[in-house]
Amino acid sequence: MEEELIAIVRKAIQTAGFIGGPMVDNFEREFAAYCGTKYCVGLGSGTDALRFALIALGVGQGDMVITVANTFIATTEAISQANASIAFVDIDERTYNMDPAKLREFIDTQCTKGPNGRPVHTKTGKTVAAIVPVHLYGQMADMDAIMNVAQEHGLKVVEDACQAHGAKYFSRKENRWRTAGSIGHAAAFSFYPGKNLGACGEAGAATTNDEAVAKTIKMIRDHGQAQKYYHDIEGYNGRLDAIQAGILSAKLNRLPAWTEARQKSAARYNDMLKEEAGIIAPYEGEWSKAVYHLYVIRSGKREDLKKYLAEQNIDTGLHYPLPLHLQKAYVSAHIPCGKLEVTERSAREILSLPMFPGLTHQQQEQVVARIRDFHTR
Repeated sequence: MEEELIAIVRKAIQTAGFIGGPMVDNFEREFAAYCGTKYCVGLGSGTDALRFALIALGVGQGDMVITVANTFIATTEAISQANASIAFVDIDERTYNMDPAKLREFIDTQCTKGPNGRPVHTKTGKTVAAIVPVHLYGQMADMDAIMNVAQEHGLKVVEDACQAHGAKYFSRKENRWRTAGSIGHAAAFSFYPGKNLGACGEAGAATTNDEAVAKTIKMIRDHGQAQKYYHDIEGYNGRLDAIQAGILSAKLNRLPAWTEARQKSAARYNDMLKEEAGIIAPYEGEWSKAVYHLYVIRSGKREDLKKYLAEQNIDTGLHYPLPLHLQKAYVSAHIPCGKLEVTERSAREILSLPMFPGLTHQQQEQVVARIRDFHTR
């Protein structure tokens, strides 16, 4: 795509169209349509998208937001930067996404009903205001169950869809497929270069079906301006660069084909690894169409396997090796090791294998052959 992308940069230079303008407007319309939402607001990063969405939904001082600990720290940074407190619940053993049963258990056992009807955390006195489910590795969390809990308790839901561009979820409630970013009250996407839809730099977006939320996010991203030099609120500098928007529009046209290539590669991995003892392949429920931002296996001998594959010139990754509740940044939360049992166990065993649209069958066979060699040597 080099020449096509250079032409976009050249156009921006020739028109001095660097901030806002037609390329941003076009991408926002296109990505909203892709996600099946009414609105998309282009932003500087996925972290901006999470933070601004929470703020626009009224989350702030004295509030608590429930999320998971097996995610990149941007998820929880956004909560803290919205001036809210963080609560972690455990994950589903198979999908590595938020376990709705644990979510409900947290509210039922650790909260009381507040004067406004929302749960109040017994220990801290914070009012639970929102839930941030993370669509980890490109598979959506069980949104029907999460939205049921949210509706029962008057909570907002912000989907962290930063790894899930185009992922699908079959809503049993609605009897139809929904796209990541279209179910919660708002959603956040990252277009970091390594994502399924990646810019050539930092970029992000928030999606929503709520006009008021979209308008507020637009003000927040642009110093609180409702119109130039008229500031209704204090905001941030979190705008999407026009060049990045143009690049994302060009790549969005190719995203369906790239997603299909990832899904086919995942199916081949699954088939080749199904008889491999000691390896747990990714689980994909009947209600899910994952987009495989990452292809993550589990192994009880993860460190040795990773080292062996590296010796065979096969690169792997750890997403993520240390859950957030055990990170130094959150030591003040006083969450002991062992509290989130499934999260911690999976973190010790996960290993990301090579996954990208251009991955060949031959390359996958080489990866799997080396995994078999490891187990039989």
